[in-house]
Amino acid sequence: MGVGIIGFGTVGSGVARILQNNAAIIRRRVGVPLEVVRIADLDVTRSRGIDLAPGVLVNDVKQVVADPHVDIVVELIGGCDFAKRILLDAMESGKHVVTANKALLALHGEELFAAAARKGVDLGFEASVGGGIPVIRAVTEGLAANAIQSIYGIINGTSNYILSRMTNEGQGFAENLAEAQRAGYAEADPTFDVAGTDSAHKLAILANLAFGSPINFKELYTEGITHITPHDIAYAREFGFTIKLLGIAKLVDGEVEARVHPTMLPADSPLAKIEGVYNAIQLVGDAVGDVVLVGRGAGDMAAGSAVVSDIIASARHLLKGGAGRVPPASFQQDQRRPLRMRPMEEISSLYYLRFMVLDRPGVLAQIAGELGRFGISISSMLQKGRRAGQTVPIVIKTHTAQERSVQMALREINRMDFMSEPATLVRVEGKDE
Repeated sequence: MGVGIIGFGTVGSGVARILQNNAAIIRRRVGVPLEVVRIADLDVTRSRGIDLAPGVLVNDVKQVVADPHVDIVVELIGGCDFAKRILLDAMESGKHVVTANKALLALHGEELFAAAARKGVDLGFEASVGGGIPVIRAVTEGLAANAIQSIYGIINGTSNYILSRMTNEGQGFAENLAEAQRAGYAEADPTFDVAGTDSAHKLAILANLAFGSPINFKELYTEGITHITPHDIAYAREFGFTIKLLGIAKLVDGEVEARVHPTMLPADSPLAKIEGVYNAIQLVGDAVGDVVLVGRGAGDMAAGSAVVSDIIASARHLLKGGAGRVPPASFQQDQRRPLRMRPMEEISSLYYLRFMVLDRPGVLAQIAGELGRFGISISSMLQKGRRAGQTVPIVIKTHTAQERSVQMALREINRMDFMSEPATLVRVEGKDE
């Protein structure tokens, strides 16, 4: 069975290395050898420490897609337009395809799903979410008997590494971002990770598969971690919570609620305990209840493991004539239903609010009064230190409130002359008290 790889960077080299190192056990599992026939990359001078036969490494993508000995095309170059064209051309040629391209799937998944269904080929993308965690196969096959009710995911290792260090070491965001870059866990430009975009791409894919509905990535509320301070981490701990960047998707009254933002989780919850670059996804099904999957979310071998699992699945299908057995979008293409995406202002949550205020009489009463005016009830409060005439924090945790009301109240409070900076808001997952 011939495999063609497009892109020979970190993940591409990991895929080739796994196919070589584990060739014997893969052959036993598939029934025939899986051979890397072609690898296309702009740089054909480096073998990445992998023993390749002469002529395997080329710089022309067409040599991979058009090669009659290539049965499965693996796209690992990233980006959208060119990568989409590769996958569509390969499927049009009747070849099975595998990708790790989360941005492509979040933005153009519907076109790719339709093409795979039309041509009766496999479209594998296990590595697009959670690195080596087999969450895609869990949703599409392992939990296929369930109506998935909700998804909670720590699905960006860079952000989780930074927040874990802020929690354990006490330093601020900037210092821990620099450490993540030195350790190789953050890119030189980390914006996609720390602004929540990477997590939003992955959440859009998971919600699409779980709820059987096209998800418009551009409608998905996305907020990053750059405004979280060591003070917020410390106050969260005093309330019994831990702050994580979370992707949350729920099916609520027939509508999809999907959002990415920093979230306070009860410190004893499974996701709150996930440290460093590890990812974790908690799926809640109506029959099975909670299922939590944990593992490495990135890296050449973790992502390579997921890509090779897709290659093996397609090879098995080809050998048995069962291509297209599992719909790429989990639901049969004609059974998928567009559901309304609930706007962020309509969601309800508990809230953590931090106000930096001038310490003078009546400030707390004004804040409480403004919250009350918008129907927001205070659950608990912390006020640290007294420094007359100086800035001090007032920290409040609310009962369940609607996002629209909270934002309106904060706009009014932020205009008051005792506020030294805009209020900080973190949404809280947990039971109302």
